[in-house]
Amino acid sequence: MHNFHYKNGKLFCESIAVESLAQQAGTPLYIYSQKTLVDNIRRLETAMAPVNPHLCYAVKANASLGILSLMAQLGIGFDVVSIGELKKVKQAGGKTEQCVFAGVGKTEEEINAALELGIYAFNVESIPELERINRLAKKQNKKAPVAIRVNPNVDAKTHAKITTGTYENKFGIAFEEVISLYQKAHSKYKNLHLKGVQIHIGSQLTNVAPFAKAVKKMAPLVTLLRAEYGLEFFSIGGGLGIVYKQALESGSASWWHNEGKNFASPEKLAKALIPLLKPLTTSGVKVLMEPGRFVVGNAGILVTRVEYIKQTGKKNFVIVDAAMNDLIRPALYESYHQIVPLKKSRTEKTFKADVVGPICESGDRFCLNREISEVKEGDLLAIMSAGAYGMTMASNYNGRSIPAEVLVNDKEADYLRIRESIQTSWRYEGIPAWLIPEEKTLPPNKKTRTPRKKIENI
Repeated sequence: MHNFHYKNGKLFCESIAVESLAQQAGTPLYIYSQKTLVDNIRRLETAMAPVNPHLCYAVKANASLGILSLMAQLGIGFDVVSIGELKKVKQAGGKTEQCVFAGVGKTEEEINAALELGIYAFNVESIPELERINRLAKKQNKKAPVAIRVNPNVDAKTHAKITTGTYENKFGIAFEEVISLYQKAHSKYKNLHLKGVQIHIGSQLTNVAPFAKAVKKMAPLVTLLRAEYGLEFFSIGGGLGIVYKQALESGSASWWHNEGKNFASPEKLAKALIPLLKPLTTSGVKVLMEPGRFVVGNAGILVTRVEYIKQTGKKNFVIVDAAMNDLIRPALYESYHQIVPLKKSRTEKTFKADVVGPICESGDRFCLNREISEVKEGDLLAIMSAGAYGMTMASNYNGRSIPAEVLVNDKEADYLRIRESIQTSWRYEGIPAWLIPEEKTLPPNKKTRTPRKKIENI
């Protein structure tokens, strides 16, 4: 669920009209609801309370400094996949000792830095990585906390580009090899602390059955490893999906076309997993979860302005000022995002159109042949459920600026990120000296600072 709704024909984020934010901050513009973020965390914690999970927010879903600060204040940990994410978590006030470090390609620099910062554990993806961590930990005279990421060979039944739990994927250690690898690590790698075991089978899971299948397969293995090596935790990863089409009427909690009835939810996940996890927690195993999309996906929207309505002999195009560089998911995954007007038309007329961006790519589109509200040039639209993998995947493609971001907290709003200026986007670039007439040195790359703006209380 989320806290975007219509009130008197206008789209609101919590208690603030979205249009008023777009008028001040411009478009394209990301807007997030703090209440939705908090509610999603609490809902997951409440549902899984019988096993008292420790949540580690997946930073890759949305790495805004302000959102990371909110997560830290809620007392949860973090799942990071680079040293950049880890340092950003620290800057936001997060505790590095509550961070797990995932990813198949950790560099020596990243491992050394993570050891120095004292992370909770590395989720190890391969034997060469295990050997590298042991070698670097020895140089620092430390024992590196590790958890082997197990590939349980369970198909998550999700998009091919975001499934991670089968032997066709690059992630983890094959289930059949895990016991011998722990034995080898225990006997050979003296600078490792075998702290846990981890799985993550994919993202945007819409059914709890693959979760249950993977955990059921893992439970005996976790019990054995706990007995042999005193493992402290079992991380079941993340991947809980979200409904990308929801009702927006004020006070409505229903999902359009009953789409949510059979959809995975924290409550359904808990019902399936708690019986499998409870025996493990009773024996002293801590359960970790690494939610990302579930926390932030429906908490954010991308606001965009209609620039042109183009009609050809065969179809209609709504050309907007947002593009695939702002939200790449539809181009990359053919993903669905609900698109709604900020102001409802009294007539509620619709027409069939492609909503497309200005980038010189045919794939730069947000929907294809969809029945949408009739719009005109200058109208504002909201691309819903854009809080996850939107801003974190944004780029400067086609010389476009990174959008601004705003966080709403009831009747208050403030910038998480001001809009990038065109000049700022190339601030770290330079021109080789031999290409500069009458000069022999590189032009200085001066760091530019844009004065911080404030959103007026509304």
